[in-house]
Amino acid sequence: MPTITLPDGLALSRILAVPAIMWLVVGPAQATDAWGPRLLAAAMAGLAALTDLVDGYLARRWGMTTLLGAFLDTTADKLLVSGLLIALVARDGRVWLWPAIIMIAREIVIMSLRGLAAIDGTFIRPSLWGKYKATVQYVALPAAILGWRPAGLPLDSILMWLATIATLLSGWDYLRDMWPVLTGEVGRRAS
Repeated sequence: MPTITLPDGLALSRILAVPAIMWLVVGPAQATDAWGPRLLAAAMAGLAALTDLVDGYLARRWGMTTLLGAFLDTTADKLLVSGLLIALVARDGRVWLWPAIIMIAREIVIMSLRGLAAIDGTFIRPSLWGKYKATVQYVALPAAILGWRPAGLPLDSILMWLATIATLLSGWDYLRDMWPVLTGEVGRRAS
């Protein structure tokens, strides 16, 4: 059994937090519309997002990058975002269905493309647009959990649409770069 490093443990904690956050969003928060469960869910989502930043930084800084860590980190990110989107759609439509479908579909497509590239022996590095997408999603999701609308301005919806646009741009960026790999040529980010 492989040793679990601190960065790997942080990614694993993100995976384990997803069901609890989802339950807080669709369980007590929906039943009572109480602020306590929503605040806790938003705080847990924010903390999980921070672990995404910290685990990668620590792994690179301490020379602890592992295949297990890469798998856990990618899996944790996909589960966190997809799980929260599903919970927020289920919770009184706090997130509209189409942005959720677009974001989840992008994750599936890019994961599939990375798998195909790996079969070909090509490694696809994360793109800058992918990092922008994750950042906007990690701000938009807690805002949606809270229904953040200061002075009546629907910042939660605005942030979610910005996350959707960043998701589309990121997906396009990956597809454009992967096209040469899919057609038998080598992509510019492939190594």
